Amino acid sequence: MIDLRSDTVTRPTKGMLDAMAAAPTGDDVYDEDPSVRALEERTAELLGHEAGLFTVSGSLANMLGVRAWVAPGRELLCEAQAHVVRAELGGHSAWHGVTTRTWTHDRGGVDLEAVRRLMTPDAGPYLVSTAAIAVENTHNFAGGTVHPLGELAALRELVGGTGVRLHLDGARLWNAQVASGTPAGEYARLFDTVSVCLSKGLGAPVGSVLVGPADVIAEARVWRKRMGAGWRQAGVLAAAGSYALDHHVERMRDDHANARLIAATVADAAPSVVDPARVETNIVLLDVGESAHRLVEEARAEGVLTGIVGPGLVRVITHLDVGADDARRAAEVLARLAES
Repeated sequence: MIDLRSDTVTRPTKGMLDAMAAAPTGDDVYDEDPSVRALEERTAELLGHEAGLFTVSGSLANMLGVRAWVAPGRELLCEAQAHVVRAELGGHSAWHGVTTRTWTHDRGGVDLEAVRRLMTPDAGPYLVSTAAIAVENTHNFAGGTVHPLGELAALRELVGGTGVRLHLDGARLWNAQVASGTPAGEYARLFDTVSVCLSKGLGAPVGSVLVGPADVIAEARVWRKRMGAGWRQAGVLAAAGSYALDHHVERMRDDHANARLIAATVADAAPSVVDPARVETNIVLLDVGESAHRLVEEARAEGVLTGIVGPGLVRVITHLDVGADDARRAAEVLARLAES
């Protein structure tokens, strides 16, 4: 099977497994795992922040980052299709009493005018006050789009002096770096907290890192334990993340090229289904309308796994375990089914 459902389905490479087996470990609840500490410190330095915290998932990293700024009953603003409000199972409200309001953007971007209208840092005793804004880069459900650095800088300027904090959901920030040529740290420096994922494009089996001010990360460590997510000899997993940072960043160019190949092949057969010019990274959205379920099932029968992420939208994600030959074969199957 060619599995294009997500870039989370990758398996560790031989080199990564060797690094995991050789990792020195300790008890991370006591902050004594040297491999974890090395990964946290390295990631924080790469992203221009004081400290980092290794977590089991991007959702947990996001919940800890948002919790740092948004007290119960206060609000988070974000784009309507953002992962924090669409794909984290209401965790921000269920765990921490966060409320949300959203703006809409067809590319998942920051609508500065909409943010200006929504943002109410001090709404008084009868309305909900805005505490933070979350941005997702790249934006998953908009098709892996990259936020322009200037747009994010303008958002930083907009919130300046208001007390409103910025959180970056950088689950695929490494994809943004590779696609744009802008170092991840240039994006990250504009935000108060940043989460980055190691188990998507980088191909590690597990893990994300939350970075931010040292005091915020110290408190997030307590909350991680409070939520039952402390772990012990996690260095075997941190070593996979460190290996991925060493070996799997630049190779994501192959994933992006394979995604463009799939989009172009499908567009040749069914131009209305996808615009290849909108494919910036490793995510392709096929707008097949009422044929979505049929296409997914028929593609599965032919050895290609995809998924539905919205009404009529089939998502294809390329990754470490999908080579150029796999991408060509999958593209031919999807093009034929989209055309029929």
